[in-house]
Amino acid sequence: MTSLPRGAWQDVARATGLLSPTGTSTADVASTIFAEMSALAAATGAINLGQGFPDVDGPDYVKQAAVAAIQGDFNQYPPGPGVPELRRAVAAHQARHYGLDVDPDTEVLVTTGATEALAATVLALAGPGDEVITLEPFYDSYAAVVALAGATHVPVALAPTGGGFRLDVDALRAAASDRTRLILVNTPHNPTGTVLTRAELEAVAAVARERDAVVVTDEVYEHLTFDGAVHVPVATLPGMAERTLTISSSGKTFSLTGWKIGWVHGPAALVTAVRTVKQFLTYVSGAPFQPAIARALADDETPRRLAASLAARRDLLCEGLEAAGFDVVVPRGTYFVVADGARVIERVAGLPDDADGAELCRRLPELAGVAGIPLTAFCRDGSPTHAALRTSVRFTFVKREDVLREAVARLGALGS
Repeated sequence: MTSLPRGAWQDVARATGLLSPTGTSTADVASTIFAEMSALAAATGAINLGQGFPDVDGPDYVKQAAVAAIQGDFNQYPPGPGVPELRRAVAAHQARHYGLDVDPDTEVLVTTGATEALAATVLALAGPGDEVITLEPFYDSYAAVVALAGATHVPVALAPTGGGFRLDVDALRAAASDRTRLILVNTPHNPTGTVLTRAELEAVAAVARERDAVVVTDEVYEHLTFDGAVHVPVATLPGMAERTLTISSSGKTFSLTGWKIGWVHGPAALVTAVRTVKQFLTYVSGAPFQPAIARALADDETPRRLAASLAARRDLLCEGLEAAGFDVVVPRGTYFVVADGARVIERVAGLPDDADGAELCRRLPELAGVAGIPLTAFCRDGSPTHAALRTSVRFTFVKREDVLREAVARLGALGS
């Protein structure tokens, strides 16, 4: 059977650029660009700098804590909101780092990674007739879950400037309306590596108060900042704790992305709404991993070491990309660097002058033995941001130093 059933999945596929205009057969559904580039890297032996996952695991003591939990028979359903020690650890973490007073019993919900927390939040709080503002470029799951909720996705540009990507505050104000239900903010930001400033976040807060909107913050890279950049949680701004849901996870902070232990915290009424939906998604998950992550959250040194290591690896990759002819925007956080490949495209034989980042990415494994992701994969087709970033590529530096050195050496073929 090749014909496709009708359903909400079509809205999700269209919102993420995976469905052709007809959408009537399996041939009309594309794989994600991440899957395409990873498959191309595997087929060609290219170094995959497209997908952002570490190639080294997190601390042994955390892994051993999970093993002990498994051997201690902690393998059945955990409590719906999450095990008490993890909820207490999240609250203690927020108090220690940001001065936030969070009730672990009523204001913290453990989720299957930050992705589920985001999905449950949008599904709980937005629906047909509502608008959800996100930054653009945006993590692709944002568009998917907004479509699944039946809400309208309203992207606002992070505009490329000489000093990086910055929030277009005027565009944010213009985009907000009486239908704005949620403002979804990701900082530190994937894919650009931007760390939003306090002034930018205060502008977000002002719009949220004016429109009586809830701010949802994706802070999974909260500890991975560089060059003195400071992560400012929106919930710490005056009057914002009462209208902010803060989402984070252990995956990026402790290099344990496959464990999928995340959380959301905020006012009890909002968390109750999210929990009501979340319990019908995964119900619960990760029983033996939850107490292990509770222990990890008391460790502030491991994230600091990781951030310092990532900063050095970032510099290594940025220098290699610049030598290869890319124009690099040096990130101040996350796993990723954005590099404009316009000058590289001009030099590559067989590529038309108007080739874009996607065409360049499809040639890079052959040309240089390295894979990346076109930045337009994080933009809406036809948007001004899509046009502005049409030749840009996202690369990850969350790989071992020896892997990055090999990638830089291979990229040298483009600059010669």
